[in-house]
Amino acid sequence: MNMKKSALSRFGVSVNKNLLDKFDKLIDDQEYPTRSKAIEDLITHYISNDTLTEDSANVIGSINIVYDHHKRELLKKLTDIQHDFQEIILSSQHIHLDHHNCFEIIIVKGRKKEAEKLYCMIKGTKGIRNASLTVFSR
Repeated sequence: MNMKKSALSRFGVSVNKNLLDKFDKLIDDQEYPTRSKAIEDLITHYISNDTLTEDSANVIGSINIVYDHHKRELLKKLTDIQHDFQEIILSSQHIHLDHHNCFEIIIVKGRKKEAEKLYCMIKGTKGIRNASLTVFSR
């Protein structure tokens, strides 16, 4: 069995004691196995976000929306918008929250600029109560 080992580097960091105490409590609450793993995740997230500054970056993510499904013509508008972006939409999930409110998750994969354009069109549609876009670099 050929296992590829990743190279590890050790380094020292000076941090304000109060800040480190808060960080240690946070990573303990989130059940990180080690402080090193938490710092590695922060570095990965920081680098990933830097990559996302380019409009042409390839991303995977979700558009999350809450809306009143009784709002006249809203469902038709949402369907029409999504059909215009079918090349980047992988899937969507519609969840009924109560008699009036629905939650929809739209999974996207493609260029950052296109995902943001789709998000802007959806969030700007009359009747959308809340919307968010979360993307990660691929």
